[in-house]
Amino acid sequence: MRSERVQPDTPHVLILGGGFAGLYAARGLGNVPVRVTVVDRRNHHLFQPMLYQVATAALNPSDIAAPIRSVLRKQANTEVLLAEVSSVDTTERRVHFTDGWNSKYDYLIVATGARHSYFGHDDWETLAPGLKSLEDAVEIRQRVLLAFERAEREPDPVRRHAYLTFVVVGGGPTGVETAGAVAELRRYALRRDFRHIDPGEATVLLLEGGPRLLTSYPQSLSDKAKKELRRLGVEVRTETMVTDIRPGSVAAAGWTIPTQTVIWAAGNVASPILKSLNTPLDQVGRAIVERDCTIPGHPEVFVLGDAALFTHQEGGPLPGICPVAIQMGEYTAKTIACDLAGEPRRAFRYWDKGQLAVIGRGRAVADIWKLHFGGFLAWLIWTFVHIFFLIGFRNRVLVMIQWAWSYLTYGRGARLIAGETPCTVAPLPPARVSAAPS
Repeated sequence: MRSERVQPDTPHVLILGGGFAGLYAARGLGNVPVRVTVVDRRNHHLFQPMLYQVATAALNPSDIAAPIRSVLRKQANTEVLLAEVSSVDTTERRVHFTDGWNSKYDYLIVATGARHSYFGHDDWETLAPGLKSLEDAVEIRQRVLLAFERAEREPDPVRRHAYLTFVVVGGGPTGVETAGAVAELRRYALRRDFRHIDPGEATVLLLEGGPRLLTSYPQSLSDKAKKELRRLGVEVRTETMVTDIRPGSVAAAGWTIPTQTVIWAAGNVASPILKSLNTPLDQVGRAIVERDCTIPGHPEVFVLGDAALFTHQEGGPLPGICPVAIQMGEYTAKTIACDLAGEPRRAFRYWDKGQLAVIGRGRAVADIWKLHFGGFLAWLIWTFVHIFFLIGFRNRVLVMIQWAWSYLTYGRGARLIAGETPCTVAPLPPARVSAAPS
């Protein structure tokens, strides 16, 4: 088995994951006397909150991603490796990788994020992709655009209706934003592109198993989001649990919905790597961390972002959003610096700056401190906040230009179907089919 190259005397900080938590931790350690290694199975940092913009052809993948090497190239004490973790040995302080390589550490930062959960129905993933990676977004974009292309040449009205029915499962921020973006795509961007169909007649269904949308938001904003989605033409169905997904249909609340395009936004599960830490995990696989974001019995192992369950603050567990990951990353870098300086650790405390969810063009809802509002102002704040968090000046400029163009022209600048176009499609379900109840 291959081993790592000889280590210098300086402490080695090994960071698993190049998301917000890992990247901000690495940045914070740039001037600390340590050797930093950032490991990720992909070579880019991704701004996940805007993945739905790629999935609905508003932005290109490169607009919301930046090479990790490029982001950290000015840090002399930092190296970036492209590798995939297989397990962590906390006793020997060693991380093992799938290619046989292994690396020792003095401090370990686990920021491996999460994937979408299908609640025991993993076979649904091929039929209803989620939004966690660029590959997911490009796949969804291809399926959405292909649905319109196939409807254009489909003479059978029943099958054509299935092509033009888009089902989004899950009423959280991702589901709300995706449903709104698909509704705008069919109403504005594609309205003049076809000759045999009217894209504006496509049906967009948002199915939520709970009693309301955006459950982490106040009730008033949930109601407003539902109202705004319906103004865009989205059919919102709450208390509608999906019970089955098959090729060509979705079953929910006793109804069978014929559709060829399903997008999953209903749940998350943490990285399986956390199981090798031999530490308590919650029901979705997150590590239950101490007040300093470490696991019990191992003050040198930090777990951050979507991989961590932090319950040491009023208001319940911290949400899996990028501001939490950023603050955890910055905190961890400062904590390691304090350790090396012989200073005591302070408990992590998240500063809640509020939450925002966009619904459509000029529409959003905002929960900022004690202020609950929606409309154009919330959308404007959402826009600038998200552009601020994008890594790299080039990305910010490109996104601003793209958004300005889309806003003025109602256009979509990334309507490309990459790769070969499959010719086969799913059959319609043999059982009685009908639309969701109103």
